[in-house]
Amino acid sequence: MDSGELAGKIVYTWLTLVLGFILLPSAFGLSLGISELYMKILVKTLEWATLRIEKGVSKESVLKSSASVGIIQRDESPMEKGLSGLRGRDFELSDVFYFSKKGLEAIVEDEVTQRFSSEELVSWNLLTRTNVNFQYISPKLTMVWVLGVIVRYCVLLPLRVTLAFIGISFLVIGTTLVGQLPESSLRNRLSELVHLTCCRICVRALSGTIHYHNKQYRPQKGGICVANHTSPIDVLILTTDGCYAMVGQVHGGLMGIIQRAMVKACPHVWFERSEMKDRHLVTKRLREHIADKKKLPILIFPEGTCINNTSVMMFKKGSFEIGGTIYPVAIKYNPQFGDAFWNSSKYNMVSYLLRMMTSWAIVCDVWYMPPMTREEGEDAVQFANRVKSAIAIQGGLTELPWDGGLKRAKVKDTFKEEQQKNYSKMIVGNGSLNSELD
Repeated sequence: MDSGELAGKIVYTWLTLVLGFILLPSAFGLSLGISELYMKILVKTLEWATLRIEKGVSKESVLKSSASVGIIQRDESPMEKGLSGLRGRDFELSDVFYFSKKGLEAIVEDEVTQRFSSEELVSWNLLTRTNVNFQYISPKLTMVWVLGVIVRYCVLLPLRVTLAFIGISFLVIGTTLVGQLPESSLRNRLSELVHLTCCRICVRALSGTIHYHNKQYRPQKGGICVANHTSPIDVLILTTDGCYAMVGQVHGGLMGIIQRAMVKACPHVWFERSEMKDRHLVTKRLREHIADKKKLPILIFPEGTCINNTSVMMFKKGSFEIGGTIYPVAIKYNPQFGDAFWNSSKYNMVSYLLRMMTSWAIVCDVWYMPPMTREEGEDAVQFANRVKSAIAIQGGLTELPWDGGLKRAKVKDTFKEEQQKNYSKMIVGNGSLNSELD
């Protein structure tokens, strides 16, 4: 047997295993139990690694290094507590110290910027990229880490790349072919089948383990699904359980290829965030879409950018102005098995996917929540905040009032003016923050 025949047999065997044990079951939403067995072994291994680290390092130092999620210990009290007794008297020079302290805290570690970097881990997950706070490594732990590197890069990575290539190729080819058919119910069914099947294959390429809760509240046709946003794979996670018409920013590269192919078979809406005319067109398209109760639910991420899955930031009001029923969805990833957050300023899409494919797995929980509608006398901003609060509570996420657009833009003057206004009220005595809060 020459080398060519041997290579051919290896490739044939490899593709047979991929097709028979992974591709076909995932395409039909089935599982042979391989993923469950892998996750059980992985959980036991990480638990053992955590015990080894705690055994080698004193308990106090482990808690100190792993429990702190911030660089500084800040006082979270509001302005009027920090300047207690200020109301009803004139400005004093000592007031400057309060604002200087708050300014230095913001320079060292503000509560916005840290949401655009990876979440800190409580215990090491045997990935070199996350061992900043966990320097102690015993010989046994080193051997397990080396074995893990071999498994992730020599076994899992080739398998995952193969599945991802097949899934993305089928998606591009399938949507392009379906897009050639005339508008009909058959075309819509085929489009849903292609999206659903290919997304399931791509999730399997990430060793995705997804737990769906409250399926009775799944978004219905003619509605709007809104969710917190961590990564482009949020779309895969949700589409594995049902199809959506998506709304999102235009991308280039690999993402652009996928977007252009998908829109041929399904009425997705891609727009350029910086173009005002695009935003008006999107609003018009959304109103037309929800008016037809036979169309797929619309999937929108109102934050407008990826957050590191520790918080929920300001929801843009545009999605809540068009009317219709809102179906909130909370997505929470488990960072212990792999960091799902996409830092787009640091990694392009291909680099990000490779990081995902060299992680242990993607594990997340998805909570479907009862539908919500705009109440009488409630404006779009209040409705958006109410939906955001519900998602934050359900997903165990921190609710922040800040605009995710601060990731790319300067702070608006209105934020500064609001603080100045509150301070002036306390000085002049024209009402206090206490009365507003009450």
